[in-house]
Amino acid sequence: MCARITGERVVTPAGGFNPTWQRHVAAYRLLEPEFGSGRLLDLGCGVGHSFHLLDPRETVGVDIEPDALQGQDRETHVADMRDLPFDPASFESVFSVHSLEHVPDPERVLAEVARVITADGTAAFVTPNRLTFGRPDEIIDPFHFIEFDARQLEELCGAEFNDVVIHGIFGSDRYMTIHDREREKLDRLLGFDPLKLRRLVPNRARRGLYDTMLNRSRSLEDPEAEAITVDDFSLGDQGLETALDVVAVCRGPRG
Repeated sequence: MCARITGERVVTPAGGFNPTWQRHVAAYRLLEPEFGSGRLLDLGCGVGHSFHLLDPRETVGVDIEPDALQGQDRETHVADMRDLPFDPASFESVFSVHSLEHVPDPERVLAEVARVITADGTAAFVTPNRLTFGRPDEIIDPFHFIEFDARQLEELCGAEFNDVVIHGIFGSDRYMTIHDREREKLDRLLGFDPLKLRRLVPNRARRGLYDTMLNRSRSLEDPEAEAITVDDFSLGDQGLETALDVVAVCRGPRG
């Protein structure tokens, strides 16, 4: 794949930090049973690392970055997910993994999904839980415009779908050990800027710094991180405030 490794892209287990890669793959495996057998839109699909887990369905990948779509053995389209190049009711299912947070107006994404999905179809959205991803009161990732907790995601989806069920993706004890270690690093780093002057830095510069720091840390050998697999993640309904990702499974587009 020739897509550039950035803080917003999961490209390979090494380039994307293996625990994060496995967490993305796990989302596909855990949500696959929710979808019907018909045509599925893989929204904000990136390099298409896990669409094979949706077989034997026909899947169509959409991403705004042309390089990310190169080499995918399926139909793909370069498009903004807020303005999809498809007719109404073109898909039985729509799946979005870690993409809603990358647009400033996710309500437009929901409206487009409700337009292109069939009346009896299923849409599922997976997005980082703002209560556990960075800090609840601040978006740290400069590639994110907005982050959600379970209630906020339910409200967003409820504007376009009649039936919205919220789940969470949770990590195993060994994954959470790594997660907590990363949070401690973040807290130490942010402690050097108690006045939050980082908010005054232009976003382009923040993205460059973020990439540099991530790529440097990911280049270090970490046997504990390399040991993480998709089996370290599970789907649940309780304690959603502690979930790694919040998940909305939506049916009944309001149209």
